Amino acid sequence: MAQTINEQYRGSLTALVTPMAKDGSLDEQAAIRLIERQIQGGTTGLIPAGTTGESPTLTHLEHGRVVELCVKAAAGRAFVMAGAGSNCTSEAVGMARHAHEVGADGLLVVVPYYNKPTQEGLYRHFMTIADATPLPLWLYCIPGRSVVDLTPETVGRLAQHPNIVGTKDATANLTRPIAVRRAAGAEFNQLSGEDGSILSFLAAGGHGCISVTSNIVPDLCSQMHNLWQEGKVAEAIALQDRLTPLHDALFSETSPGPAKYALSRLGLCEATLRLPLVEPGEATKKRVDDALRGLGVLD
Repeated sequence: MAQTINEQYRGSLTALVTPMAKDGSLDEQAAIRLIERQIQGGTTGLIPAGTTGESPTLTHLEHGRVVELCVKAAAGRAFVMAGAGSNCTSEAVGMARHAHEVGADGLLVVVPYYNKPTQEGLYRHFMTIADATPLPLWLYCIPGRSVVDLTPETVGRLAQHPNIVGTKDATANLTRPIAVRRAAGAEFNQLSGEDGSILSFLAAGGHGCISVTSNIVPDLCSQMHNLWQEGKVAEAIALQDRLTPLHDALFSETSPGPAKYALSRLGLCEATLRLPLVEPGEATKKRVDDALRGLGVLD
């Protein structure tokens, strides 16, 4: 029997950073190494070219290349949910179609940023993208970056489309998974976009987390989800407590700056960002270093 969406898309998923060389160009070899490390660490899903992957500063050609590279490197060992978000609907449709062409398993589409659409505009935006390919689509709600919220009522309307199967919720509102379940049904897949509140999100009915922290410690993030799924709640909470200083450090400045710095400290990629993002300040670097040492992954 085929797995349901909620059985397949659960646990620890990673919003991948996009490694860049010191000159700002894509570092494809580093990307492949990071993807391999994710799979070996137990990550169930990979999200390339999302906002953690600095999608706003990738060219269209680079965006497509990042997705294609991830599909090839994963080689079916983890599902690939390609970032396909834009504040231009036709652009997002193009990204979605490319992701389908190169073999991605699903789409993550962020609420359009800056142009502040109404709920009706959001509904039409997502429906248009969902109509463009047969891929399952996740709605990404992150008001802190997009300004506009995607309400549970609109999610419920969108869930009537057979291709719209879930959400990534980065509101940090722990009543949201309950409201979305009531509006969209129990089979609608709910993934958290907030590392710090993941166990609370799961307790409210969520299914997994699209994580930034799992870029750094994929094995520990995967282990925490496994403990939760096995009913070992106290052990999962204890591990979440250990991870919390790293969660906090990685979001003490604009992401993915601290995450890329952490990866550079582990010798996994350069800390390079593209403007307007800049390297974290010294206080943030120290906070990241302290969190990594606390987890025993940095000498």
